[in-house]
Parts: sequence; structure tokens; C-alpha cells
Amino acid sequence: MDLILWRHADAEDGIPDRARKLTSKGVRQADNVAQWLLQRLPAKFSVLASPAERTQQTAKALDVPFKTVEALAPGASVRAILEAADWPEHKGPVIVVGHQPDLGRCAAHLVGMPGSDLSIKKGGLWWFSNRVRDGETGIVIRAVLSPDLL
Repeated sequence: MDLILWRHADAEDGIPDRARKLTSKGVRQADNVAQWLLQRLPAKFSVLASPAERTQQTAKALDVPFKTVEALAPGASVRAILEAADWPEHKGPVIVVGHQPDLGRCAAHLVGMPGSDLSIKKGGLWWFSNRVRDGETGIVIRAVLSPDLL
């Protein structure tokens, strides 16, 4: 299984938090990262997004159907993120569009640093693969991407 943790792109400030929209910079970030992903993903993949407007807009940049998951709202636990994605059992890649520090904590957990935070820049992503070799499960980091590198 491939798990892609994609932080929403740059968003405006404001309240209520869930209603915040992407800035023009954020729209460009989401579009650029979406194009990068689409060039590398297989034809079939799943997308899960937090109900917050900024994550919905980020996910829409992929131009594919996606599922809104309340458990991915700001403040999501590592367990909630992994359960929503059905990690590591899901067949095929899953993109989770969510928030910081939630996704950073999940990334830290996956690299063996539970309880730590890793920073994921706005619009950035971490791409993990789960593999089994000789009966041993391992996690491979396939990519770490910051949108300012595109």
C-alpha cells in the first residue's frame, strides 16, 4: 500500500477555521502538487479529505472524486488518520489531505518516532509505501515534497 500524507495548500487566515479558503498562492501550490502526483500515481487511487474548506479545495486540484472524512478534521489523531486510510491493508494508493500538526505526527509515527512532530509545509507531502519481505514488514519513504520545489 502507498500512503500519501498531503497537507492542504496555503490558506487565508480567519475564523471559523473550517471555512478558511486557499489563497491564490495556495491554489497554485495545490495545482502544481496535484500535477506532480498525477504523473506518478497509477490510474486507480483513493483520496480522503478533511471537511475543512482548504483541504477540500486542495483535494479538488486532483480533479478526481474524493471522500470527505470527518475524522480527518483539524486535531485528527495518528490512529484516526491511519484507520481512515486503512493502513496498511488497503489495496492501492491512498492520499490523505489534512492538517498540520496531525499529518506531521502521523509521518513521525511511520518513520519510528512516535510522539514526535515532523513539519510538513503547506501544500507539501510525504509518500510512504508498506512492503513485506521475507515475512518482515517495512516502511519505505518514496518521496518528501515541498511545493516550492516545483
